[in-house]
Amino acid sequence: MTPNKEDYLKAIYKLGGAEELINNKQIADALKIAPASVTEMLGKLSREGLIRYEPYKGSLLTAEGLRVAISLVRGHRLWEVFLMRHLGYSWSEAHEDAELLEHITPLRLTSRLDKFLNYPAYCPHGSAIPHTDGQIDSVPLQTLNLLSAGETSHIRKVTEERELLDYLQNLEIEIGSAITVVSVGAYEGPLTLALDGGKRVQISYKAACQIYVDQAAQHNTTITSQ
Repeated sequence: MTPNKEDYLKAIYKLGGAEELINNKQIADALKIAPASVTEMLGKLSREGLIRYEPYKGSLLTAEGLRVAISLVRGHRLWEVFLMRHLGYSWSEAHEDAELLEHITPLRLTSRLDKFLNYPAYCPHGSAIPHTDGQIDSVPLQTLNLLSAGETSHIRKVTEERELLDYLQNLEIEIGSAITVVSVGAYEGPLTLALDGGKRVQISYKAACQIYVDQAAQHNTTITSQ
């Protein structure tokens, strides 16, 4: 199987394609490619028995497609843990190189890497690492932009996007750290946050939409991401 096909399966999985139909636009947006290219590839994956494709409705992973996707995600996130914990990688560096390593990592190596790392539950960016049976530990989260001034929460996950990862790491924002929203700028303006130790930083509203925190009781929007 080619890395390109594997990227499609992983994208469908992360969008929720193990349980519901994922439309072509969602896949195109996730992979940042033209919709026409998506349609062609989905046809190939369907013929190979990796997805169930319904024109104008979407795609659902088959048992074999799900197996491949879970293997890729497990390998990717375990490599991220290894690269940051043992080789001093930054957030974005770990994500980039894990994207390469996930395609050449056999199950035997993934299993031994998991054991070597003492079975971590989350990658450095806060995403849950699937168990060998595909089960994933889900925690109700919401995006940081939903918090109001004066509310306190904890950073649990950030979207794996190079520019965002570098941006947040430069601000010394870390997974697990407590943050308090000091103020929110008008009309989707920047958020001022108080970090652990009292340091204050400003982040853009766009970035706040890609940072996930513990779900607050008064909010109903829940995100349980892969």
